[in-house]
Amino acid sequence: MNACVLYSGGKDSSIMAVILQKLEYKVELVTVNFGILPSWKAAAQSAKNLGFTHKILEADENILQEGVDMILGDGFPNNGLNYIHQQMLQIAAENYSIIADGTRRDDRIPKLNQDTIRSFEDSKNIEYINLAGFGHKTINKLSKKLFNVKKELTNINNNSDYEIEIRYLIDQLRGDETASRIFPEHVQSRVIGWREK
Repeated sequence: MNACVLYSGGKDSSIMAVILQKLEYKVELVTVNFGILPSWKAAAQSAKNLGFTHKILEADENILQEGVDMILGDGFPNNGLNYIHQQMLQIAAENYSIIADGTRRDDRIPKLNQDTIRSFEDSKNIEYINLAGFGHKTINKLSKKLFNVKKELTNINNNSDYEIEIRYLIDQLRGDETASRIFPEHVQSRVIGWREK
């Protein structure tokens, strides 16, 4: 059975892919792109290095624009990121009956509550799987055992999350450095391959 993992190239979504593969799902890693930047490239390379199939989910730029408008209106990213994430799950549900992502128990954003998850699963007749039982410490331990990880400040070359296109669009609309005032500085942990045993 095919399972789609919304994939950023990071350790969380990589661990989700490994778990599903071990459960004998045919895993396809899917990176969202709105066509503003080729931000999918880092995730594609990570997927290739791990031996997974990778696809690009081309999303409507209007969804990105609506999310950015929410972020600029609120002055913080939470509602806009949640909106975009939920829209991407809806789009993925058009092609997959099992959809997963790397959201953890202690993630602040994106975060779906239980009622939203139940409604999504019931309305689309799909399974949604995440890492809600896993915390940051556990993910770090697992990723150290499984992967070679490169850590550096997030940028266009190492981040395939839709946040990179959001930041770019915000700076295009409001000027340079606006996005950095809204989003905190972030160290990206990108999976670059399997850890040798």
